[in-house]
Amino acid sequence: MRILITGSTGLVGTAVSRRLESEGHEVLRLVRPETRATSGTTPAKTVLWNPAREEFEGAQADGADALIHLAGASIADGRWNESRKNLLRTSRVDATRHLIAALSRLKAPPRVIVSASAIGYYGDRREESLTETSPPGDSFLAQVCVHWESEVARGAEFGARIAMLRFGVVLAANGGALPHLALPFKFGAGGKLGSGLQWMSWLTLDEVVNMILFALTNPALAGPANAVAPNPVRNVDFTRVLARVLHRPAIFPAPAFALRLAVGEMADALLLSSQRVIPARLNECGYRFLHTDLEEALRSVFEKGS
Repeated sequence: MRILITGSTGLVGTAVSRRLESEGHEVLRLVRPETRATSGTTPAKTVLWNPAREEFEGAQADGADALIHLAGASIADGRWNESRKNLLRTSRVDATRHLIAALSRLKAPPRVIVSASAIGYYGDRREESLTETSPPGDSFLAQVCVHWESEVARGAEFGARIAMLRFGVVLAANGGALPHLALPFKFGAGGKLGSGLQWMSWLTLDEVVNMILFALTNPALAGPANAVAPNPVRNVDFTRVLARVLHRPAIFPAPAFALRLAVGEMADALLLSSQRVIPARLNECGYRFLHTDLEEALRSVFEKGS
């Protein structure tokens, strides 16, 4: 297949691109001009895209079979002041609007779009079991996801099958949330976050890549799909398992007020919110999970170093 990909330099994009190329697919990375100049990637393997300037190299993208859309500023880099929140919104909603409009003008737009979304769509839902039919939350992050998915869905206007993967907490040794969660444990100062009763819905980076490839090739998967392992855990249990895998104690809880003081609004959205998410659509479509047990998954991640 000839596949367009945004966000190709990020944690997930790098892993997906490597896997696709290893399987013989042609990967075209959507990049800004300055990224092309410094990445070392040949121009033939890139498509210039700058949504801020409404630039898109359409001729290079025409005729691609699929788009994997992973672009978006990191939600965990920096406090959520108004400027940061605007960047989180525009890098997802506005950038996607521009991209879908640009693709719609091609003679042969992609027939499949696999886009990232996030379980932040649901907001803080306490003990509720969440499937793809559950309504969205009303938090900032939830509403960003709602509008993000809405823009992606416009790809159906030119006949594309759309799969939107609502990713949970991605576990990887060298990126994402896990290094930050593990760091206090390595100094013997780890513990539960807040009450520890909040549900965490997780998956490994290897699972992310498998799910994206599954969505790419499985015609039955369309619309939103919860991209999480089938066994969510409470934060207190995640903490105990992580401590056991790292051979460290878990005796220093981080109170909710301290987390809010340290990172502001982001604490409630990313650390204290409870999301008990069930991968109903993936189960219905016959997806086979790599990891269903948290301890086995964490050991695999740290042993592989990825």
